[in-house]
Amino acid sequence: MKFLVDNALSPIIAEELRKAGHDAVHVRDYGLQAAKDEEIFRVALQEGRIILSADTDFGTLLARWQMNHPSVILFRKGVERRPDLQIQLLLDHLAQIEADLMAGSIVVFERDQFGSLRKRVRHLPIR
Repeated sequence: MKFLVDNALSPIIAEELRKAGHDAVHVRDYGLQAAKDEEIFRVALQEGRIILSADTDFGTLLARWQMNHPSVILFRKGVERRPDLQIQLLLDHLAQIEADLMAGSIVVFERDQFGSLRKRVRHLPIR
């Protein structure tokens, strides 16, 4: 799979995804660390990449975008902030969400009030 890791996450995530056999780049690799979200969307769409982020603004942007790509994976509240734990969480669940991501989805990983992991999938476009 092809990923574009947003500036809200560590470049280590892109590096570890590459080690796992994926085509992954961090926005810093393109000099886009200060780019607006819309520019990151355009790059991901042009290159067929899935955006990885912790930036909740991507959900709002997807609702305005009204397209079925790019897919976005968000790490939200309570989810591990350490890159090694984030990558492990992603790799542990990637096979389960692959078809959704290929079809166009936003996938949100978050912890509920009891600390249990929740994985929400919403297909694009968001209406």
